[in-house]
Amino acid sequence: MDTRTFTVKPVGIVHAESESFLIEVAGRFRPALQGLEGFSHIVVLWWGDRVDIPECRGETVCKKPYTKGPETIGVFATRSPVRPNPIALSVVPVIGLDTTAGTIRVAYIDADDATPVLDIKPYLPATERVRDAVVPAWSSHWSQWYEENEGFDWAAEFTFEK
Repeated sequence: MDTRTFTVKPVGIVHAESESFLIEVAGRFRPALQGLEGFSHIVVLWWGDRVDIPECRGETVCKKPYTKGPETIGVFATRSPVRPNPIALSVVPVIGLDTTAGTIRVAYIDADDATPVLDIKPYLPATERVRDAVVPAWSSHWSQWYEENEGFDWAAEFTFEK
């Protein structure tokens, strides 16, 4: 087993606002936003800091996290931030970019206010989109495209409490 350790430092932070979210990029990383203009979506890697505790990092199996899913499922088969390393990934639409201020306004991101952002990448259909992807039967009724999520009742799909 590899015993290396890594140091990960945030490049920014998520701000939850009333109608949208703002990703604020730290000053020294703002030059990295150059060229992001023109991309409609970005991939945001963020740290699930609220679940960065030994008990959550030790979780490998979840008990029925999805209402129509199996009774138990491995964390690697979920998008939960409760996992050995609480790294989460979100693809989000960009609705505003200010490279000088170091901000990216996004319609929605499934991160909490003050969540640390680890990295930002442009969404590239040539590498992120997969034709004929297959999912288990218990999740096959989920939206197939990001744009269809707005009308989908995601709350009914999960067993966790709000």
